[in-house]
Amino acid sequence: MKDYITIIGGGLAGCEAAYQIAKAGIKVKLYEMKPIKFSEAHSNKNLAEIVCSNSLKSNLLTNACGLLKEELRRLDSLLIKIADETKVPAGQALAVDREKFSKRVTEEINKNPLIEVIHKEIENVDCDNEIDSKNGIVIIATGPLTSEKLAKEIGKIAGEDKLYFYDAAAPIISKDSINFDIAFYGNRYEQEKKKDETTEEWMERQNNQEKSYINLPMNKEEYENFWKALVEAEVVTLHEFEKREIFEGCMPIEVMGKRGIDTLRYGPLKPVGFDDLRTGRRPYAIVQLRQDNSEGTIYNMVGFQTNLKFGEQKRVFSMIPGLENAEFEKFGVMHRNTYINSTKLLDNTFNLKSNNNIYFAGQITGVEGYVESIASGMVAALNAISVFRDEGKKQEKNKIIFSEYTVIGALAKYISTENEKFQPMNANFGILPELEGKKIRDKRERYMKLSERSLEYLK
Repeated sequence: MKDYITIIGGGLAGCEAAYQIAKAGIKVKLYEMKPIKFSEAHSNKNLAEIVCSNSLKSNLLTNACGLLKEELRRLDSLLIKIADETKVPAGQALAVDREKFSKRVTEEINKNPLIEVIHKEIENVDCDNEIDSKNGIVIIATGPLTSEKLAKEIGKIAGEDKLYFYDAAAPIISKDSINFDIAFYGNRYEQEKKKDETTEEWMERQNNQEKSYINLPMNKEEYENFWKALVEAEVVTLHEFEKREIFEGCMPIEVMGKRGIDTLRYGPLKPVGFDDLRTGRRPYAIVQLRQDNSEGTIYNMVGFQTNLKFGEQKRVFSMIPGLENAEFEKFGVMHRNTYINSTKLLDNTFNLKSNNNIYFAGQITGVEGYVESIASGMVAALNAISVFRDEGKKQEKNKIIFSEYTVIGALAKYISTENEKFQPMNANFGILPELEGKKIRDKRERYMKLSERSLEYLK
């Protein structure tokens, strides 16, 4: 085995991985194509460039991303440490001076004698004697804007005929926040009342329905009020290169709605095959939520891929009957994003199942967000270190697996658990196992208990 570990990509995940590996006394070759070549969204020559918002979200332990940052602090994350050092006033959030942040990360990486930064575009994971996944460990952390040539090579490595080239994700909602005085379980056509059924028999059958879908019926007035708010809501401005790729493969619900007041009723909100349990009649429109994790604690909004601003999503989608108090664990997003089908390809150490020497890290794995990318780089690096020290003999006992009770572990489990409807996921309390014992209704108290449990498991 080679006497160093290769990392492709000098973003947040790649830099965190490089630091952790070097801290373990192992040499690193870190490949970054900037400033030789820039993607459409990058402009800073430094490593760990923050492209979009400068916010790393909340610092509070009653917020899942705040908890994730605290987990990383306790694990000596270089990038979280530098984020704390370069922070700017942002209330309860951790926001950074993006120029100072990238500059500081670059300085720390460059001054480490065990890390060699090579500015070169990589087009093949086995392109020369340096990068050789047959005889050395490689961490691929090329981000959501992976170059076209390398993306094709990754597809070959992963054994997939294509990658997901854009992120068109619908909002995800905590099941506990759904109003079941209105909502009901059931699948299309299986939920309609049969002619020979009594009302009692019909109701009993609904109570025994499979829990994979939750349905939210709307009457005419409710639907039309929702439609009006939807088509008038503010949207996020996309880059031109994103518009070309995204709209060819996906239609945002607000764009669909603008085609006519009844368009949604013949599309994702069609009421055919359902009866409203409150009236016994077919509703005017219906919104379906589909189970999103094996525990059934979070559900996504079927057909609600959207480009609305996050605040607008909260306002407009909360108008849907049954979602008036909805807790959005993840808002819908639409942007250029290359990611692999991790649920089939990776284990919960971010290791490629078909090649023990290859790890993936960052948003290419389907974790979404700055801090989440840093966490994936940490997990991939710690496991790469373990394999390296064991001379490549990948033994189950040598895997470093974080508990699912931590956000780090819950994210790793989510992206590695088979899911036919897989979409990128950020840190949220919905992916953590529920608290045992009496249910805590107060949200802040419940979240603090989850955080305390997580940090105890992290020990």
